[in-house]
Amino acid sequence: MLTFLGRGSAFTDYHNCAYFEEGGDLIIIDCSMTSFQRLNSWDMTVYNHIYVLVTHTHGDHVSGIGMFIDMLFFTVKTPITVVAPSEEVKADVRYLLSEIEGCNEAWYDLISCDELKKPWFGNSILTKHTAELEGKCYGYFLTVNGNRVVFTGDTGIFEPYEEYLTPGTYLYVEMSAQKTPVHLFCEDMHQKIKDLVESGVHVYLMHMDDEIRIMDVLDDTGAVPAPLKDEGKNMECSAPLLNNIYEITDRLYRDMCMNGSSDHNLLFSYLTELGKSIVGADRASFWKWDKRKEQLWTMSATGVDKIVIPDNIGLVAKALRNKKTLITNDPYNDPDFNKDIDIKTGYKTNSVLVLPVADINGNFIGALQLINKTDGKGFDAETDPRKLSLAALVCGIALESETFLEDSHHDRLTGLKNRMGFYYDFGGKFKDYLIPGSGKIMSVFICDIDKFKRVNDTYGHNAGDDVLRFVSSMIDSSCGDTDSVYRWGGEEFVMVMRDTDLEAAVKKAEDIRLKIMDSDIDADGTTIRCTISFGCALFDPNKTIEENVSAADEKLYTAKETGRNKVCF
Repeated sequence: MLTFLGRGSAFTDYHNCAYFEEGGDLIIIDCSMTSFQRLNSWDMTVYNHIYVLVTHTHGDHVSGIGMFIDMLFFTVKTPITVVAPSEEVKADVRYLLSEIEGCNEAWYDLISCDELKKPWFGNSILTKHTAELEGKCYGYFLTVNGNRVVFTGDTGIFEPYEEYLTPGTYLYVEMSAQKTPVHLFCEDMHQKIKDLVESGVHVYLMHMDDEIRIMDVLDDTGAVPAPLKDEGKNMECSAPLLNNIYEITDRLYRDMCMNGSSDHNLLFSYLTELGKSIVGADRASFWKWDKRKEQLWTMSATGVDKIVIPDNIGLVAKALRNKKTLITNDPYNDPDFNKDIDIKTGYKTNSVLVLPVADINGNFIGALQLINKTDGKGFDAETDPRKLSLAALVCGIALESETFLEDSHHDRLTGLKNRMGFYYDFGGKFKDYLIPGSGKIMSVFICDIDKFKRVNDTYGHNAGDDVLRFVSSMIDSSCGDTDSVYRWGGEEFVMVMRDTDLEAAVKKAEDIRLKIMDSDIDADGTTIRCTISFGCALFDPNKTIEENVSAADEKLYTAKETGRNKVCF
């Protein structure tokens, strides 16, 4: 992510300035004189090109650019491009460099962001700062190492950036200990920052006038100071990497221990980010092996939404089958490489490392995958797996815990969630539907296999188990994306349908009833048929969960008492 040469505001010792590397280039956001004094000691010959993104023209943001241009032109000859956020700011920067700094226009390129065509650049974001610079102050939206990054620059308002802040985004936000109309006041931003962190946004604080005061106010939010580069060290040193590791592990500790998060997906997200940083990969993902559904799916992944694939396709599946680390630096010539994801996303995979992880009994349950070594040399079979071993081990422990929890929520015979899973979901994905007046609707049905005891008594319990598995499969296959089905106990099943009114719930129940009634069931070698009765109800958020289930159960009782094989509501 971004590393800072300074994170202070105008009257501090080191002014705000951030940088990152991409494809052999160095990208700097703002360059004050204090920043130039640090850059002056670096070996700039290692870079193909240098870009300086300007947020606005206050001296504590741009006063070092002229000297930087001079140094590059007269010594190392590394080309530099200054990028202005708009044509109006571009004209001001040109005047500053040419008329005040005396930089010959042949020594540098000056463009507006509309002319910048780089994969890491998204767009500039207009904001408000001082009245004197009205319409001339900007932040930036970037993609750094496959991650969404928002850099606010100097701003007195936060609204322009909110549309960019999806879970997983890295937000670098200015923060002031003083309440003024031109900066974000830490006390006013306290709840906003806390909400962002809880939603999965990584919040880093910069352009601070009083770090001690600001961090004291925001201590319980989960936000941390933007990472500083160690003074007096060359960029080739390990300090930025070490700092990045420390940041990730500190955020993980804060979220999981200090902020009381119970979201394992957050843990996997941090650990994949850690793995990516440790080996210098462009992307990382952690895969769960869902043996129940014969699928592999991502618990976390850089740059893409959740991916689900069969467990017999791809390099992750190959590593799990062979029970050993897999490395390929030529994936397109590997017959097990799944090109479909690249085709779907437009991403080009050049190198892959897969480290399978096991539970405490040695059963493989998932894998940590790294893609595209950023140095272009590919993964090393000896050093890279060793670097990843701790992250992979913790991922395995966390996944085993997650799997144990999930297994406790599932019925072994049918594979459906059980009553414990039912109540767990009401504390998670259903909780918004429990709020009276929220406008959200949800329906529920409970169903029961008619005269199921007669099946067991006539054909035996093995046949009864086959009937239960068949019926549960039929109900489960009828679930849409917003439906969840549970084995309530014995031969009873419950389905919860979010965003579904009573009419639609009754229709779904009726469709299931007809399918089961017309199906031949292989019950321990004997072909039999069975019917099923349903009770449906619209979920009432003013009632308890148990009262809502009872409302549906009363309708099921009516269906049973009036002839069975019907839907009552």
